[in-house]
Amino acid sequence: MRRELAIEFSRVTESAALAGYKWLGRGDKNTADGAAVNAMRIMLNQVNIDGTIVIGE
Repeated sequence: MRRELAIEFSRVTESAALAGYKWLGRGDKNTADGAAVNAMRIMLNQVNIDGTIVIGE
């Protein structure tokens, strides 16, 4: 993996974590998850890649 791409993915992860953290302890798992997913999508759209992101739980 290119170093730049690894750094970009770290930024995506950080953004999702920070967005979800704002909801920590509020008892609203779905809103926390939604905030994290939204932040992740915004950041992934800024990464210069040509591919398909597959996400699952």
